[in-house]
Amino acid sequence: MSNDEGQAVSTGEARVNVLRLSGLCERWDERDADFIREILDLVGDKWSMLVIGALAVGDARYSDLDTTIPAISRRMLTLTLKRLQRSGLVDRTAYAEVPPRVEYSLTGLGASLLSAIEPLAAWSAERRTEIRRHQDAYDMSATRSA
Repeated sequence: MSNDEGQAVSTGEARVNVLRLSGLCERWDERDADFIREILDLVGDKWSMLVIGALAVGDARYSDLDTTIPAISRRMLTLTLKRLQRSGLVDRTAYAEVPPRVEYSLTGLGASLLSAIEPLAAWSAERRTEIRRHQDAYDMSATRSA
C-alpha cells in the first residue's frame, strides 16, 4: 500500500482509518475533507440539484416545486427543502394570509452554488450517450460473467 492510500491502524480496541490525501486533495485536512464529503452528499443527492435548479429561475411555492420536479414524492421534497434550508442554501418565507402561502427561494449562498452545478449538469448532458454506452457494455460483460 502506498503512502497515499488509506490504512487501518490498530489503536488497542479500535481501528482507525488513516488517510493521506494526495494531489488536489492534499490541501485539505481531515476535518475539511469530512465537511466536503458532507456538502457533496447534500448537494449531490438525487433531488437537491433539481430543487436548486428549479429555484434558480426565482421564488416558488411548494406546489410549484412539486409539479416542476418530475417523480419527486412530497415527503422527499419536504426533506430536501429542509436539508437545503438547514445549510443556508434555501430560504422559506411564510406569509400570514388566508389561505397561508409559503415560498422558497435560493439564498445568496445557494445561488453561488449554481456556478458549480451548471457545468456539471452540462457535462453530464453532453456525455450522456458515451456514458450510457460504457454502462451498457459493463452491464453486458457483468451479465456474461455471472
